[in-house]
Amino acid sequence: MREPSKPVERGILVFAIWATLGFLGLGIVLEGFSRDSWAISAAGVATLVTAFVAHMVANAVFRTGFTRGEAALGIGTYGLLGAVFLLGVVGGEMSMTDYYSGLTLFGVLAAGFLAYLTTRHGLRGAFSQFHIRPGSTEERP
Repeated sequence: MREPSKPVERGILVFAIWATLGFLGLGIVLEGFSRDSWAISAAGVATLVTAFVAHMVANAVFRTGFTRGEAALGIGTYGLLGAVFLLGVVGGEMSMTDYYSGLTLFGVLAAGFLAYLTTRHGLRGAFSQFHIRPGSTEERP
C-alpha cells in the first residue's frame, strides 16, 4: 500500500485542527455575542488562538510555513469579519460588551499575526515579507 505524501498528511491535519478548534472557537465567540458576555467571547478567542498555535505546531512538525492559500484565506477572513464588525458598530446595534468582545478578537488576532511574523522571520525579515524594493526582480521565499 502506498504511503500518503507529506503535503497530504499536513493538509488533513490542518483541516482537522480548524474543523474542530476553529469552528468550536467561532461558535463560542458567537455565543458570547448572543449572551452579551465578554468572558464567553474571550474563551472563544482563546480557543481560536489555540487553533492557530496548533496550526503553527503542525507547520513545525512538517517543516513548512503557511501556504499562500492559507495566508490568503486567513487575511480574507480577518478582513470580512472586520467589515462585519464595522457595519455593526456603524449600525449602532451593538452593546458595549459586544464592542469590547470584538476589539478583543481583532486585537488578539492582530497581535498573534505580528508575533508569528517576528518569531518566524525576525524583525527585519517580517518587514521584508511585505516590502519589495522598486526594480527588484528577486522573489520572496
